[in-house]
Amino acid sequence: MEFVRLATAEGANVSALCRRFGIGRTCAYKLLARWQAFGATGLLEETRRPRSSPTRSTPEIEAAALSVRTTHPAWGGRKIARVLARQGLGHPAASTVTGILRRNGVELGALGGGAKAFIRFEHAAPNDLWQMDFKGHVPLRAGRLHPLTVLDDHSRFSLVLEACPDQTTETVKTRLIAAFRRYGLPWRIATDNGPPWGDGGRNNFTMLGIWLIENGMLVSHSRPCHPQTLGKEERFHRTLKAEALQGPPFDSLQAAQCAFDAWRHIYNTERPHQAIAGAVPLDRYRASTRDFADAVQPFEYAPGDQVRKIQQKGTTSLFGHAIKICKAFAGKAVAFRPTETDGVFDAYFRHQKIQTIDLNASQR
Repeated sequence: MEFVRLATAEGANVSALCRRFGIGRTCAYKLLARWQAFGATGLLEETRRPRSSPTRSTPEIEAAALSVRTTHPAWGGRKIARVLARQGLGHPAASTVTGILRRNGVELGALGGGAKAFIRFEHAAPNDLWQMDFKGHVPLRAGRLHPLTVLDDHSRFSLVLEACPDQTTETVKTRLIAAFRRYGLPWRIATDNGPPWGDGGRNNFTMLGIWLIENGMLVSHSRPCHPQTLGKEERFHRTLKAEALQGPPFDSLQAAQCAFDAWRHIYNTERPHQAIAGAVPLDRYRASTRDFADAVQPFEYAPGDQVRKIQQKGTTSLFGHAIKICKAFAGKAVAFRPTETDGVFDAYFRHQKIQTIDLNASQR
């Protein structure tokens, strides 16, 4: 489903997508032909019921609404109405579906209510910004599970939902590389300030952030004590908890991953999202045109930049002044670019501004 939706998007590069998904072009064009002829049913080997039935009666719509609610007990009337419409079962109003649920004794309350609408901000295009975080830790029958989540800001498309054994840099890099190879590179990634994203220092950069910058992305961190900066990730975690983590503890990381994969497919392709006018995230997501490269590409600073190599303790010197940057940049070349204020320089690592240096202050 992901492949054919991304491959039929305007401007899509089918050959590049074939490489990312690891399939041959013959198979790809067969899938695309079946998708264009039969829709979602063409992607399945077994026969399926048609999406629409004009003779569907009201009792059948009621049964379908109850069935969706049973499958997804955290969904309310608006989402279920959208699902019925997408399945070709008519266009019942959300209030009609809510009435069906109430008549059949379904408790709405905390899981089925609707909060008041509020003003939302989103980036203009897919891959402008990805938000990334861990959903804390979740107990397994033996050990702990650390769900790693990455969300596209524009479409709310779930790019990564991985059952991880820990929250280390290498664990995150392995999962991100798989996502980059499938979906391409975003322009920016936003995280909070805890490890492995930040170190709490003046620059708040870690080895993971350095690696992302070297691969052509900008890195930003949320304001301390302001979780709303990563509001879409926070909301995604609430949905994940309500719909995928309510049952008994998973037996293993493998069992958790199987459950995550199934739920992520539903979230991206079936679950209507109120914040995007009832569409599903895959309706709005498009693969990035920027490919991931296995090797870090060379970078040249601009003429006039004062380039310095950062020492082991995160220090260097500029015009005789000792400068403290960050230990994560040890061994890296950092450029100091003069500003309009005499004696004030902006420090850049490749394309990312990391700090402002005031040599006047260091003289006092």
